[in-house]
Amino acid sequence: MTATLETAPKTAAEPEAPQTERTLWPFKTAPVRVFAPVAVFVVVIAAWAAASHLLIPAESRFLLPSPEEVLSQGLLNPVARTEILTALWSTVQVALVGLALAIVLGVLFAVVMSQTRWAEYSLYPYAVVLQTIPILAVVPLFGFWFGYEFGSRVIVCVMVALFPVITNTLFGLKSVAPAQHDLFTLHGAGRFQRLWKLQLPAALPAMISGFKISGGQAIIGSIVADFFFRQGDPGIGRMIDVYRQRLATEELLTALLLSSLVGLCLFWCFDLLAGRVDRLHGKR
Repeated sequence: MTATLETAPKTAAEPEAPQTERTLWPFKTAPVRVFAPVAVFVVVIAAWAAASHLLIPAESRFLLPSPEEVLSQGLLNPVARTEILTALWSTVQVALVGLALAIVLGVLFAVVMSQTRWAEYSLYPYAVVLQTIPILAVVPLFGFWFGYEFGSRVIVCVMVALFPVITNTLFGLKSVAPAQHDLFTLHGAGRFQRLWKLQLPAALPAMISGFKISGGQAIIGSIVADFFFRQGDPGIGRMIDVYRQRLATEELLTALLLSSLVGLCLFWCFDLLAGRVDRLHGKR
């Protein structure tokens, strides 16, 4: 007798075991995106501390104080911390107002230029000129014309933050595929309907990229304006100048690092918005 071997009937695929990486790292962000910047930060702090302690003599260490000195005398000192954070808040207010105006004006100008060729040929060269004007040369003029308080600072922020919004928005509006334009033409869509339902949604990723750049530019513009416009609430730029005169390097570095952190937070906010837009577009 020969035994016949019957193959077992195929059953449904068993569920895969949960991924080990997901159980060890429960967040959506890839681990490398977290640990890589942290590693670089640790290396930079270590190099900074080594340069301060090993390369600079003790009598000249005020030129580059160590990280622990900056932390203790700048951030952990209640008097210095209150002074810096108050000035930083004044600078952030100016930067946010200027950034909001730059976004509104930049998107408006880009929309106008995307609709008619003559508007693009007429306005875009002046947008380029606005970007090439040396900001330090025109800031005193703004003081003569508009005064030395909040409004003049906002104008400076708008001036430095406007160009990235215009260029990125215009690029996004003009990068719609011709086939999609043909589809809207086939359905008899008007100019406003085409702009609202086709061009603006397609331009959102490019627009947000411009917002990222303009966020940092607005912070820089607000700090530059603080150096010249010394009426009203003191901003972080004025405090940096005061610390420079006092040779208070610890407080000066603290002010610089916190200003950079504000610009980084703005970038992260727009990056989160970009991720949300990309998911809505089905890119992620």
